[in-house]
Amino acid sequence: MIDKAPITKEGLEKLRQELHTIITTDRPKNIKAIEEARSHGDLNENAEYHAAKERQSFLEAKISDLEMAISRSEVIEISSEPAENIIFGSTVELKNLANNKTVTYQLVGPYESNPEDGKISITSPLGKALIGKEEEDIVKLKTPGGIQEFEIVEIR
Repeated sequence: MIDKAPITKEGLEKLRQELHTIITTDRPKNIKAIEEARSHGDLNENAEYHAAKERQSFLEAKISDLEMAISRSEVIEISSEPAENIIFGSTVELKNLANNKTVTYQLVGPYESNPEDGKISITSPLGKALIGKEEEDIVKLKTPGGIQEFEIVEIR
């Protein structure tokens, strides 16, 4: 049995759009690039041909990955009601107790995680540590640089 992975409705739509773009735009462009490179003659010493074939392998792997992610995804509706505890979809403001800097993250599924965009997976070490916590709780996280402590400032 395949485990389902939680995802937001927007995250699933983004995966579907990326898959559609690769299938309808990127793959056909690359097929043309392979045909063009083939027309240049000797394939053994044809760098354009080898690059296009490598790109084809990358695109096919990406298509396979996206199809698997979409099939494993289960949309979880995010409640607009305020929550006392951190749950999937919560947006959390954290204060790093070592440097007093604050950071805001939304807890999402593994397929839409992007820390630079303020989205962390509920399966990440920080995501796991935050689930179920409340405002003003202190979360300790073991990192390669040592233990980091965060105070939960706000849950939205």
